[in-house]
Amino acid sequence: MKNNSFFNKSNIRFVGINIVLAVVVFLLLLVGLIAYLRHYTQHGVEIEVADIRSLAKEDAQPILEEQGLRMVVIDSTYSDKVPFGTVVDQDPLPHSHVKAGRAVYVTVNASTKRQIVMPNLQDISYRQAETTLRSLGLIVDSVYEYEPSAFRDLVLDVKSNGESVLPGDKIAVGSEVRLVVGFGRGTEEVSVPGVTGMTLQDARSMLLSHRLIVGAVHYDEPAEEGVPQFVYRQTPGEGEIVAEGETVALYLSADIEKSALGTNNEHEEDGWF
Repeated sequence: MKNNSFFNKSNIRFVGINIVLAVVVFLLLLVGLIAYLRHYTQHGVEIEVADIRSLAKEDAQPILEEQGLRMVVIDSTYSDKVPFGTVVDQDPLPHSHVKAGRAVYVTVNASTKRQIVMPNLQDISYRQAETTLRSLGLIVDSVYEYEPSAFRDLVLDVKSNGESVLPGDKIAVGSEVRLVVGFGRGTEEVSVPGVTGMTLQDARSMLLSHRLIVGAVHYDEPAEEGVPQFVYRQTPGEGEIVAEGETVALYLSADIEKSALGTNNEHEEDGWF
């Protein structure tokens, strides 16, 4: 009688051979897959990151691209100790080993000087003004300009390169400024110049050149940022004789036609009270 049992020698051998072949094929596929992945990911192939610190951003980028790396600017800072627009920090660090295509994150020094807003320093002591200006990163000239004033040792004006810097004006950090300080009222008399039609800055410069200072400043409407304002009235008026160091009150308006009326407008307004 013929034995049909599955577990005969021929069947076992056949199954065994197929299992061995399957294992061999699996191992070959696995080795091939590993080899492909190693090639695809460039396993073991690394690039030494160049040192791009202190280079200009425009010069650093081509160097990294030539290495197969990407430069990404993630931050900017301000320092007066390194040139503007240069790389001050990088990640990964120089001489690190990375794969091709890796991003190199850099911090760049600002391309221009940081700007600060000039605070209102008028009518405070020059010592306090010096401390405030230096804390903002400005250089205060050790030489002062003195002008007659109702109060001694108080700041009348701040100048940079000979021009007045008004409260709210922007000025670059590291700029040199000079304080105009009052030395008390003078003994001479001066004629008040006409400043109607001028901006506040030009009026202040004109009055200081005549040894007078700006007193109260009034606006006919709330002043809007960026909208020029012009003097349409002043007290004392043009031509009046006053002691040097006297203050002159100014009235300003954005209406250029109103300022063009000049002293005539002053008489009209006086009639309202």
